[in-house]
Amino acid sequence: MQTDTDSQKTWQKSSVANLYSYAPTGVYYARPRIKGKVKVKCLKTDKLTVAKQRLADFLREEHRKAEAMNNTKRGKMTFGDAVGTFLTRLLASKDLKPRSKAYRMERLEALQRSWPNLNNTDIGKIRKHDCQEWAKRFGEDSSPTAFSNTVGTLRMVLDIGIEFGACYDNPAKTISKHRVRLKALELPSKKQFTDLIEAIETTDGGWKYRCADLVRFLAFGGFRKGEVSKITWADCDFEKGKIRVAGDAITGTRNWQVRHVPMIEEMKMLLERLRKERPEDKPSDSVMEVFTCQGALTRACKSGV
Repeated sequence: MQTDTDSQKTWQKSSVANLYSYAPTGVYYARPRIKGKVKVKCLKTDKLTVAKQRLADFLREEHRKAEAMNNTKRGKMTFGDAVGTFLTRLLASKDLKPRSKAYRMERLEALQRSWPNLNNTDIGKIRKHDCQEWAKRFGEDSSPTAFSNTVGTLRMVLDIGIEFGACYDNPAKTISKHRVRLKALELPSKKQFTDLIEAIETTDGGWKYRCADLVRFLAFGGFRKGEVSKITWADCDFEKGKIRVAGDAITGTRNWQVRHVPMIEEMKMLLERLRKERPEDKPSDSVMEVFTCQGALTRACKSGV
């Protein structure tokens, strides 16, 4: 049986209220008392500054949930109550990039502007007909992408109402999202591409050759812009003729998966030239010396290419 002394040895109270350190590992835990019940959550860090931030996020979420539960018990949870919980979770998410969070908030604001008094509406009284009427109005002046993502945001907020027992079905699930028509891409011919590279090398500034090489690298490998800065010489396997692209939150590679890009002949020639020009490069150095070329491309196109 664990005594109070044993418990004190296991849990060490920090200088911050409701924040404890688990002695065997040093990992911080949140242990607040909310509505008479002790809540315990591992904050997955042994750094005090990080733990304080995650504690604040956890407390906001728990108080928001407690308030929402009280409203639900009183027979009422407004759409605005659910929005509060939605925003708390959105901002605390570690899986979404800042731009993704900002875009989701833009869609929420668009929803609220286009649906008068929505925040004050009892979430349990929102019907399929209401959602369909809103969708009809909103879809008239919205692009397919904006419409579909706003509908998705509406469904997410209504799902919170289901989670707290304020409603039993999602009335927005009957809204059909608009199909996004992808633009037909017109790839430049080999001559047009060569002319573009030559224009960059003759019209741009001191970084013109580096920018031209970046355009070649992007074109020959089909890389995303966010991936380029993370590709090092160690990722280039000349024997197997492949380039390794590691997926993570920084590169923006989809699903955070590692993929291998075939090293076509033009890419191999480019990389071999760069290695000869920069023999001092280490395996951990980035293959490219610049990571953006939009300005160079714009100036080259304006030159009449």
